[in-house]
Amino acid sequence: MEWRGLNELRELYLSFFESKMHTRMASAPLIPQGDNSLLLINSGMAPLKKFFLGQAVPPNKRVTTCQKCIRTPDIESVGKTSRHGTYFEMLGNFSFGDYFKNEAIEWAWEFLTKVLEIPAEKLWITVFESDDEAEQIWMNKIGIPKEKIVRLGKKDNFWEHGSGPCGPCSEIHFDRGEAYGPFENFEQASDADRIIEIWNLVFSQFDSDGNGHYEEMKNKNIDTGMGLERLACVMQGVDNIFEVDTVQNIMKHICKIAGVEYHTNSKSDVSLRVITDHIRSTTFMVGDGVMPSNEGRGYVLRRLLRRAARHGRLLGIRDTFLYKVCETVIQENEKAYPELREKAEYIKKIIQVEEENFAKTVDNGLELLNKFIEESKNGILSGEDAFKLSDTYGFPIDLTLEIAEEKGLKIDMDRYKELVLEQRNKAKADHAAKASSSWADNSIKIAVAKTVFTGYTETENDSEVLAVFDGTEEKESASEGESVVIVLDRTPFYAESGGQVSDTGIISGNAVVSVDSVMKTEDGHFLHIGTVDRGTVKKGDKVKASIDVTRRQATMKNHTSAHLLQAALREVLGEHVHQAGQLVSPERCRFDFSHFSAMTPEEIAKVENRVNEIILSSIPVETKELPIEEARKLGAMALFGEKYGDIVRVVRAGDFSVEFCGGTHVDNTSKIGLFKIISENSVASGVRRIEAVTGSGVLALLNENIAVINEAAAILKAPNASELTAKCTQIMNEYKALEKELQAAGEENAMMKLSAFADSAYDFNGVSVIAARVDGVKNDVLRTMGDKLRDKDANVISVLACVNDGKGVFSVSCGKDAVAKGAHAGKIAGAIAGLTGGKGGGRPDSAMAGIGDIAKTDAAMAEIKNVLGNFIK
Repeated sequence: MEWRGLNELRELYLSFFESKMHTRMASAPLIPQGDNSLLLINSGMAPLKKFFLGQAVPPNKRVTTCQKCIRTPDIESVGKTSRHGTYFEMLGNFSFGDYFKNEAIEWAWEFLTKVLEIPAEKLWITVFESDDEAEQIWMNKIGIPKEKIVRLGKKDNFWEHGSGPCGPCSEIHFDRGEAYGPFENFEQASDADRIIEIWNLVFSQFDSDGNGHYEEMKNKNIDTGMGLERLACVMQGVDNIFEVDTVQNIMKHICKIAGVEYHTNSKSDVSLRVITDHIRSTTFMVGDGVMPSNEGRGYVLRRLLRRAARHGRLLGIRDTFLYKVCETVIQENEKAYPELREKAEYIKKIIQVEEENFAKTVDNGLELLNKFIEESKNGILSGEDAFKLSDTYGFPIDLTLEIAEEKGLKIDMDRYKELVLEQRNKAKADHAAKASSSWADNSIKIAVAKTVFTGYTETENDSEVLAVFDGTEEKESASEGESVVIVLDRTPFYAESGGQVSDTGIISGNAVVSVDSVMKTEDGHFLHIGTVDRGTVKKGDKVKASIDVTRRQATMKNHTSAHLLQAALREVLGEHVHQAGQLVSPERCRFDFSHFSAMTPEEIAKVENRVNEIILSSIPVETKELPIEEARKLGAMALFGEKYGDIVRVVRAGDFSVEFCGGTHVDNTSKIGLFKIISENSVASGVRRIEAVTGSGVLALLNENIAVINEAAAILKAPNASELTAKCTQIMNEYKALEKELQAAGEENAMMKLSAFADSAYDFNGVSVIAARVDGVKNDVLRTMGDKLRDKDANVISVLACVNDGKGVFSVSCGKDAVAKGAHAGKIAGAIAGLTGGKGGGRPDSAMAGIGDIAKTDAAMAEIKNVLGNFIK
């Protein structure tokens, strides 16, 4: 039995099943495509479910895959043991109504014993307790002794998930030898991890109604699964996945950064395992388009990254480091997953920014958490405190739980969950309005041929009405004034997809139908949604479908400009820029992209000028359908998480922009006219948005701006628009002079009150205390007032409060004699501000702090004696 690397094993497996006439399918993205039942792909079968359920036709009745998977139910156990992990790869061979038990068993045995040369005597077989057929195949065709075949019950050897296809399993187990304990019997050896399962063969031969009734299926299926890392453990003779070659190389990088060694300290071993597992998961998740967020799969990503970052701190790593380890993950996996290298800079940047943001959260949250822990009673941290950490400070609840556990505390999770539920109910008050129609979730089945799209080359064509719907109910016809959904056999109408809005236009014949929008179902039917303006439209009618050409042309200009914009952004900002969403319509181009700070005016100007340079260069825009590998060699940009077929449509503007795209485009950049960016802002953490206009949209913007300038000139009584700047400058100078006079008068008035403040001073434990509220002055004036009171009396503590334009501050000053008696302006300011929910501080003699809730200002001032009692004894 020869040592084999993980990458070699993956290729050996896939090549073996290709030799058995299986089609090798690439791993699906971790984001499920068209399956809302899953947050992330968690098994090799999950992306193929549509084939098993007959919802789609597979590329072949025999398929083999190595599927990326994420499972997080046991995330708290990851690191604490050497067995648990969140990321793994699942090898599988599948039959959709083709071969069955004989071939599945024979090929599994051939691969293990012939290709990998695993000694037969080290393998054990389990079958379902009533599956005589499988047992006979193992005994009579493979030659396995009866005593090495174990019959197990439904819990272990029957695959079933609710209703639908299900069936018995046969598992192949490997005996790791005496080093893992004695062999008394199969069950004992399995419990002791001497015998481990390496391959599960599922024979889907029944259809379950979910209530215990099973019907034999006419077309039986095979679904197998073998964990790649588990197989590598066997072939490399190592104890667990963290010691497999590619995974161990990642851990070694972490060890080097942290200056620690694996297997020398149990606590550091836990942290090393957590970081190693989580950086594998997060690298692949970001590579497949998952962005950190506070919900759904984005929260899974954020949780894994933050857990890894915290364990980095436990190892003594103070700087951001995960993005560096990410490079090793990419190196170890790029041969099988080249998209990791293509998106390397983007992946590393996302991880680095998230880690930097978390560092700030941890610093703020840990300080407050430690305070809550000190104040906790009966070994329980309150649900309110845990919720405040999570909701107000962004400190993850799982991290609070983990730290509390380390301190020997429990959290009132019942109360925490109540508060979370209250918050969610508020947030979801209008959520129902957001729900899509039945058409949007593709739940309506249409029993006609799919629509042929002609819109890449035609703006109108003759068609036949295949189906007419009123809402989602099919009908024979629709009359004048009725809303209608029409399915045609051929259409030039582009259906909304890829961020491009749909075409509008007319379907005409015996009736005239205004088409307002077009959707496309997963089955390939184009749904023309609109209103019957005249006559009656019937199923079987011969009609002419015509799009609004002017509107389409404007949309094409904006879509091509979005491609040029992405290329220009990558030139100016860096290769980490990738599309994160877009909306192209006749009016404008809205483009979301990955970047981590606001663009400067200079950067915006550079991008805009570069796009216009390409437009004015009159570069031909070509669209071609190419094999996906050929498209990749051209450097075509792909969308994150998008599932592409073997043939892809590529849109190319010379050497400047090459992208996968199914949208409609101009055939030459000069037809865009001009390009103008009208805004750049943030839409999410690490995602920026640019809105721009092209062609006649630029002219409309120019006319609008000229109208505004002329109107402003008239209001300011500038003789003409060219003198508007001079007039604005004059008015601003006059305003500033007036503001300065008012400020001086206000300061003079405030300073006149100083003697009155001094007269109001009272004695507190031997120091003179002045407390007063001075609203409407600037912060620097308030500080000056306090400092003047301090300079006049070395034994004074002055506390001044000011509310101005809805915001407030406390200014505290302490004379040197008061400081000698224990006073500290910074600490006093922080304590008083804390009573309002604010914070701040400063030097012992002078400090300022922000007021949180200004309604609590007077109540806080009333507590000054109690606050000072902590300092002046």
